[in-house]
Amino acid sequence: MCLRPGPVGAPPGHPLCEHRTLLCLGGGHVRQERDPGYVVIEFRSVTKRFPDGTVAVDSFDLVIPARRTTVLVGSSGCGKTTLLRMINRLVDPTAGVIEIDGTSVLDRDPVQLRRSIGYVLQNGGLLPHLTVLDNVATVPVLTGVRRREARLRALELLDVVGLDRSLAERYPSQLSGGQQQRVGVARGLAADPNILLMDEPFGAVDPIVRKELQKETIRLQRELDKTVVFVTHDVDEAFLLGDQVVILEKGAHIAQVGSPSEIIENPASEFVASIIGVERGARALHRKQTPTGTVLVDSAGRTQGVLVDEDRP
Repeated sequence: MCLRPGPVGAPPGHPLCEHRTLLCLGGGHVRQERDPGYVVIEFRSVTKRFPDGTVAVDSFDLVIPARRTTVLVGSSGCGKTTLLRMINRLVDPTAGVIEIDGTSVLDRDPVQLRRSIGYVLQNGGLLPHLTVLDNVATVPVLTGVRRREARLRALELLDVVGLDRSLAERYPSQLSGGQQQRVGVARGLAADPNILLMDEPFGAVDPIVRKELQKETIRLQRELDKTVVFVTHDVDEAFLLGDQVVILEKGAHIAQVGSPSEIIENPASEFVASIIGVERGARALHRKQTPTGTVLVDSAGRTQGVLVDEDRP
């Protein structure tokens, strides 16, 4: 399989392509020259086979562009979380190569690697015996930052993720689910990593809080410009957050990779069409005139949006 830096078939200069050139000769790879300061993640022929014989990931190839959000989406058991955990070596591949800016992750000390990469878990993954402030300051302290300095930085990060500083001395059990997730994001950003891994971080919160956290994630990425790898089973969340969306089948086989617009406009297979809701009519919208204006409804007649006249004042 030939690696592409952007969506499948993307031409040179595609907005998701941070690499300058790519030559494919007989299925081989010629490594591209990269812009300096950009952190690109590459998977090349990566396989993960567990001791019981389960093949979670089967010969996976992907380039994750720098300073963009790449979302891995698929059903439970398709290998998306295993892929994420191989980036920071919580799981090591059985075969193949994973590189960050041209250096194999297997050549990095796993502890140091993990401390250099932000990691946000479902339910926040907070340490229950530490306060909010000390949870956020954990990684900087482990990397040698003085505790006082780390706590000051943690306070600033509470502002960044939209949490009131009055929560700093509370414990995780004294927070709502949404607040815990914000603390988890702050902790993931505490060491100012170039890469942020997010493993279904909003799966355990209610829909209203989830929408708020999704908006915060978009704002943070716009302001902080990280390389984000996000795992979800929710296609709508993937399309909302992702610059590049990777739809996975069992064994982490790529069904399609591209921007949300590319996937919606041109599903690569019946499987993709089913996953994104085309077959159910969820993406097939038509106009309906109402007394207050024009709305868009799906095939079941449910209103999905309002058509806005951009020329109106």
